[in-house]
Amino acid sequence: MHTETPLWLETPTRVAWYLRPLLWLARRMTGKDPLPARMLAWSPKLAFGAGLFEALSPTAGVDLGARPLTAARIVASVVGGCPFCVDMNAATFERAGLSSAELCTLLTLERSAFDTLGANEATAARYAEALSRTPIDVSDALITELKSRFTAKECVVLAAAIAQVNFWTRFNQGLGLPAAGFFDESVCRLPTFRARPDGRS
Repeated sequence: MHTETPLWLETPTRVAWYLRPLLWLARRMTGKDPLPARMLAWSPKLAFGAGLFEALSPTAGVDLGARPLTAARIVASVVGGCPFCVDMNAATFERAGLSSAELCTLLTLERSAFDTLGANEATAARYAEALSRTPIDVSDALITELKSRFTAKECVVLAAAIAQVNFWTRFNQGLGLPAAGFFDESVCRLPTFRARPDGRS
């Protein structure tokens, strides 16, 4: 997988002492270089805000079922064209109870195949796609579907989770952050995000 925009900004050579334990913890928990967090270290205030935002993000199985929440995050990552986000969110598919076939459906945005995922997962995937495109277009039919499948709290959680992924897709793409290697592509090929026809990213 290659990213549309190459990494064009260096990471800070010195990180505030109070951020170092958090970066160490992120690396220990994921086993990967927490590049987005290291970039945020240029602005400690933003690093803390984003860290809190991430720490309090919707929890699978607590705030919303793992399958629809993960499906939404994967679709939002793909629509946003963020290699880092797709790589990270796709890696959670088994833990969320999704099959490799279901993952491939989500990664390729096969709308006609969304219904094979299950009603809640399909609705979450369609909502994630609608909220992640520009302009946003959430149809009345989709709203009716959301209200029939999820409680008011779950709808809010779903919208927040999708918005959070969109924050990271814009941040990561804006700085050209590449995938970190969370996902084993022997399971399913991750999408390649191509440059625009005019040669610009």
